[in-house]
Amino acid sequence: MHKTLEQYDRAVNECRQVFMAKLRDYGPSWRILRPSSITDQIFIKARRIRSIETLGTTKVDEGIKPEYIGIYNYSLMALIQLELGPEPEKPSPDIDFEMLYNQQYLKARALMENKNHDYGEAWRDMRLSSLTDIILMKIQRIKQIEDNKGQTIVSEGLDANYLDIMNYAIFALIKINEGNER
Repeated sequence: MHKTLEQYDRAVNECRQVFMAKLRDYGPSWRILRPSSITDQIFIKARRIRSIETLGTTKVDEGIKPEYIGIYNYSLMALIQLELGPEPEKPSPDIDFEMLYNQQYLKARALMENKNHDYGEAWRDMRLSSLTDIILMKIQRIKQIEDNKGQTIVSEGLDANYLDIMNYAIFALIKINEGNER
């Protein structure tokens, strides 16, 4: 498990660096998005990965790694939006986005540690394509919950699904970083 935690933190640091660089480039422009729009952004990225996995080719010169980074970061943004609500006007300048990022990362990491304990790191034996499919399934669940105005009967809510997507994206990044893209 110690190896997993180190790999997890390294992969999250890659995601954080991209997030912070884009925050410097674009500012918090994503704060205008409603959570459902962020869900659709995650969907687009996951569908592109699945397309690349299925077709084996791309016309845009980017692999799947940046897409998994995007999935992680958009899921984290969705959690922030669920907490703070979107800002349709100019975003508040006094928000500490790195602190919010770290809070959501720590939630996802704690969840990963608990599930990894219970499931015995089963994700290590999964195919990368299965991680993609599970992310797409989680997105479908989120869309259904959003269509139901956030109401569930017995199921986990939006936040739990976004946290799971974050962890599956990190598992995919770990596998890619290990050179294990099967």
